[in-house]
Amino acid sequence: MLTTVALSAVLSAVVAIAVTLVIERWGGRIGGVVGTLPTTIVPAGIGLALASDAEALAASLAVVPYGMLMNGCFLLVYVFLPPRLSGQGGGALALTTTSALLVWGAFGALVLFALDPLLLRVDPETVALVGTVALGGMGLMAARGPRPAPSGHRSPGALEIMSRGLAAGAAIGLAVFLSGLGLPLLAGLSSVFPAIFLTTMVGLWLSQGPDVPLGAAGPMLLGSTSVAVYACLAMWSLPNLGVWWGSAVAWCLSVVLWTLPCSWWVMRSGSTPAPTTQVQAPQ
Repeated sequence: MLTTVALSAVLSAVVAIAVTLVIERWGGRIGGVVGTLPTTIVPAGIGLALASDAEALAASLAVVPYGMLMNGCFLLVYVFLPPRLSGQGGGALALTTTSALLVWGAFGALVLFALDPLLLRVDPETVALVGTVALGGMGLMAARGPRPAPSGHRSPGALEIMSRGLAAGAAIGLAVFLSGLGLPLLAGLSSVFPAIFLTTMVGLWLSQGPDVPLGAAGPMLLGSTSVAVYACLAMWSLPNLGVWWGSAVAWCLSVVLWTLPCSWWVMRSGSTPAPTTQVQAPQ
């Protein structure tokens, strides 16, 4: 099991690094959607499938859309709180991040206590589908309207990049470990801990200023629904097609069914970003 945990963690760390680099290069709007392709959920799903039986796998994946809803609430704090703070320095970042984590924890406790009895009465596929629809609706509302979404103007250092990957890798490794211990609900929640969102928001704020993460938060929430779509598809594909082919099929379908249409909507709809001046890095 330790090999499975290590492999999942390493793959997730690589993905976490790639997300912030995409946003810094392409800007918050397109980068936010593209950067939230189903990524860390893929090694997490493979690890969960290898470490547990089909029933436990379905229970873990059913939690994923609700975990992403929690992550959506986490991102909404970065959308609505910073503009209401008087300062944009380290104090504003610390307050925003602390508030976002508290919101995530509160919703996490609610989800954990609500889903456990619910999954005893309702099949996991139905539970997952309802959560995915709710997440998609939240994402569409959050990504609407013009917001500053500049691209980054400063290249992050190697230490900064590595810290982003380590945080995400640790969360996914813990998810696979918990699944192997027979704790599918905790594993499902751990697999969607906002490690990438957290490292992205904090890393971009520190390196690029507050406008880059603010502009990316809404599109990231919209794009992250593809993770929930992947979880719904993986509940069928992993047991029936095997972990490798099943992962590939679920990934391709989630991109075609959600990520590509969302990218087109962001580019072509009236939700184009508002004009902004160049972002200045915090001193």
